[in-house]
Amino acid sequence: MASNTNELSFLDVSNTGILGIATMTSFLCSPKESLIFLNMSNNHFKGQLPNCWNHLKSVRVIDLSNNEFSGKIPTSMGSLLLVRHLILRNNHFRGQLPSLKKCTNLIMLDVGQNELSAPIPPWIGSSLSKLQVLSLTKNNFFGNLPLNFCHITTIQVLDLSLNNLSGQIPRCLQNFTAMTTKPSIMEGIDEFFVLQNGSALSMIWHDFYLVIKWKGKELPFKNNRRLLKFIDLSNNQLVGEVPKEIGSLSELVSLDLSGNNLSGEIPWEVGKLHALDFLDLSRNHLSGRIPSSLSKIDRLAVLNLSNNNLFGKIPLGTQLQSFDASVYEGNNLCGSPLEKLCPGEKELEGPVAVMKPEEEEDDSILSQGFYISMGLGFATGFWAIFGSLLLFRSWRHAYFNFLYTLYDRIIVLTIINVARCRKFCAR
Repeated sequence: MASNTNELSFLDVSNTGILGIATMTSFLCSPKESLIFLNMSNNHFKGQLPNCWNHLKSVRVIDLSNNEFSGKIPTSMGSLLLVRHLILRNNHFRGQLPSLKKCTNLIMLDVGQNELSAPIPPWIGSSLSKLQVLSLTKNNFFGNLPLNFCHITTIQVLDLSLNNLSGQIPRCLQNFTAMTTKPSIMEGIDEFFVLQNGSALSMIWHDFYLVIKWKGKELPFKNNRRLLKFIDLSNNQLVGEVPKEIGSLSELVSLDLSGNNLSGEIPWEVGKLHALDFLDLSRNHLSGRIPSSLSKIDRLAVLNLSNNNLFGKIPLGTQLQSFDASVYEGNNLCGSPLEKLCPGEKELEGPVAVMKPEEEEDDSILSQGFYISMGLGFATGFWAIFGSLLLFRSWRHAYFNFLYTLYDRIIVLTIINVARCRKFCAR
């Protein structure tokens, strides 16, 4: 960090307990050509941000999260052409997002937990082609999801939960190709800075911790090897079906669509998400049966299908039977782990009673078919032969002559063999 404030490259005043904004306004509004990192998070800054961010032409990282900023987000932030991380989470910003379509280097945009209210701007999909993390959670965004969202092929964390979004989930989700490939150590969002102070060089590595709702709790997530591949559209007013195209996101780890107005059946393709650890489809209007493909997701640790219109037997498989019965409540389901038995199932009577497995039931059906076929075959053969003898007199004579001749031959052979045996035995 240089001694001249106009040559300042790295400024981190996070977690310092600074109050107010007046002391920072004059600093932000003076030219800072060399500033590339600004972290003012976790303080008590209040008031409205000055609209003079165009002075920070070289800035790559801005973190103003966890303060008490209010008012509108300054439109001059749209002139930060080199910014890669813009984190404004957990403040009191209101209004709409200013146009950031020129900030084409953004890989992380987090404005969650504010009071923003507007439709999601379409430039997010059309201009931010490098975006890996997008969090708009806990705001008042409304309207349909923009179709050009699917142009963000690099997206890995998408959190639009707890808004007033409506319309259908776009079917072009298979375009999120970063969620279809195995994680790489090169895909992280951490930043590496090389700073020059006179003739000396210093290197700074900055870690970014994502705050996401993980298994029902807001937790900071950090994995130095990879980003968590995550979609959360919960607690909105989305309608229509769960698109089957979501099954192509083979490396997706968490999917939360709960608390919407989704209808139709759970697509069989969801069972192709073999990396899935968390699946929540509760509090919708989903109908039909639970697809048997869900039982094949062996990594699934958390499941919630409660409060829908599902019916029928819960598919057999160690995975689905291992969950608590509460994850299926509010439906018309039967079978283990529920106490409600499906039609045809027998209730256990005593400790030694065992329900007949499906394999034995199938064997019994096969056995019945075998005996029926054998009986029909015997009856057909019997009447084909003896029926002919009864109808044709010449056949009867020939048949009985054959029997008499055969009988005589057997008697003669028997007498000869007995005589031979006595002769040899006498010697």
